[in-house]
Amino acid sequence: VFGIGCYTAFSNNLDIEVLQALHGRAPSVATGVKRARPDSIVFTVQGDGDMVSEGLQEVLHTAARGESVTCIMLNNGVFGETGGHMSAATVVGQRTKTSLEGRDPDLHGRPILLASLLAHVDGAAYVARGLVNSAGNVARTKKMLLRAFEAQERRAGFSFVEILTMCPTGWFVETEEAPGYLEDNLAAVHTPGVLKDEVDR
Repeated sequence: VFGIGCYTAFSNNLDIEVLQALHGRAPSVATGVKRARPDSIVFTVQGDGDMVSEGLQEVLHTAARGESVTCIMLNNGVFGETGGHMSAATVVGQRTKTSLEGRDPDLHGRPILLASLLAHVDGAAYVARGLVNSAGNVARTKKMLLRAFEAQERRAGFSFVEILTMCPTGWFVETEEAPGYLEDNLAAVHTPGVLKDEVDR
C-alpha cells in the first residue's frame, strides 16, 4: 500500500499487487487488506511527510492494535513531491523550501522521531531505523526489512522500519554531498539502529 509522495513512482516497477491510499492513510488501508487476506504479506511505503505530517494517528493506532502489517517510512526530512517543504520529521536547523533559514524550534517546533515513538507502543513487535548512504548501511537496512517481515510472518505484532534517504534538491546541497549530509544531520537526530525486537518473545 503506497501513500502519497515522490516514491510512488517506483510502484509500477514492482511485481506485486499495489494499492494507492489517500494521503497518510496507508496503515489503515493495509489493516483492511490484512484482515481480508490474513495469509498475505502486507506492507506500506510512505514518506515522512505522508506518514508523520499527514497520517501520524493512522500509524500510531495501527501499532497500538498490534496489526500484523509492516510499515516502511522513507524519511528525507522534507515533502519531496511538492517541492521540498518542511515536514514534521525535519530536523532543527535543516533548510527546506518553507524554512530557508533552517528549522527553528521556537517557530516550527521540534521534529517527531517516529521510530522512537513507536518503540514505546505495546502492539509494536519490531521497530528499527536504517539509512542508505553507504553499502554497509544499505546491507544493515536490508536486514532490518527482513526482520520486520519475519515479525509479520510470525504474527508477532506490528513492525516498522524507518529508512533515512536522500533528497539533495530539497536540502539545497550538491548530489555528491548528500551521503555526508544525511549522516551529519538527519542521522544525528534520527539515530539508526534496532529500537525494539520482540519477534521471538
